[in-house]
Formats: sequence, structure tokens, C-alpha cells
Amino acid sequence: MDIFGDQNSGNCLKVKYTADHLGLAYRWHELDIMAGESRTDAFLAMSPFGQVPVVRFDDGCVLGQSGAIIRYCARGSALLPDDPFMQAEIDQWMFWEQNFHEPNVAGTRFHVVYRREPVETRDPAKVERGDAALDFMDQALKTRDFFVGSALTIADIALLGYTRLAPQGGFEFDGRKALTRWIARCEDVLGLPALQ
Repeated sequence: MDIFGDQNSGNCLKVKYTADHLGLAYRWHELDIMAGESRTDAFLAMSPFGQVPVVRFDDGCVLGQSGAIIRYCARGSALLPDDPFMQAEIDQWMFWEQNFHEPNVAGTRFHVVYRREPVETRDPAKVERGDAALDFMDQALKTRDFFVGSALTIADIALLGYTRLAPQGGFEFDGRKALTRWIARCEDVLGLPALQ
């Protein structure tokens, strides 16, 4: 399959983490989203959302949106257990990530990393909501090692993408010990180097 993405994007990293963990063969196509490479006529003809990541499978089918991609790729694997209720719990965390975590944590990071704006100019409301999301995760992880069940699932991968990059947007992990332990645990299972 072909993965079109930006390795600086947590959403794209979710797909990379999933594919690498499952040993899926793929060709990575790096796009510069700030240069408009996801808005060209050719890209929009393939994926009208104009966003990355996008996967084009060898049969020609194309899928966008990181959650949909990792859920599709994880079918039949331990990352997406067969139990219907566990799948619903995974979906619950993935939907929460896209509605409450990603807009604020990733949005704030975008301001600092992509737009190269000073941390001091971040949107205070987004920072407050991002901190609340990280606190919510930390609280949930005080009683569990992973978000659903006893092993890594795509719920963890979905949340890991931008959480481990949050300090790049000015968020701090001080005092969030359950969250930092979970990040290290996920990095270990996925074979990722710890970020500095």
C-alpha cells in the first residue's frame, strides 16, 4: 500500500505506528502540507478531503482519516480485539481523541511547530482544554496500563500520536506520572525511541 503523509503529524504517525507494529508492507510518500502538497489537483482527485494521512491500497481503494485507516489495518490483529464491546470501548476513546484531545493538543502544537509561532502566543482556551484532556488521560491511566483491556490497542495508538508530541506545543508532563508511564510503555511495545 501507499501511505501519503507528513511524519511531523501525529495523525500520520498513528498510521505509521500501526503499519510498522503489524509488519505491513508500505511505500511512504512524504508530503509538505505547509507547501500545499495535500491540496494539489492530483491529490484531491485521489482524496477530496485534502488532508493527510491517506492510504491507497494495492487494489486501488483509497482511505483517509487516521482513525478509519488504523481501524481497517488492525482488523484481525490484537490491536483490535474481536470482542464487540472492547471494539466499542476502543471507538469511544478514538472518538474522544478526535473531539477533545486532537483539536486542542495538536492544534496548539500546530501553532508552535508548523507556524513557528512563540509558545507565549498560544490560544489560552486551547491550552486550557489541552491540559484538561491530558489530565483526563492521566487520571484514567492511574488504574490501568492501557486504555482498553490489558494490552496495546489502536485506542492507545490513536492517543499516543499527539500525546507524546505534546511538549513540542508547550504542554508539560510534570505531575502526570501515569501518563508518562503509559507513553513509555507504548514506546516500548511499538519499539519507538523515547522523545527528548
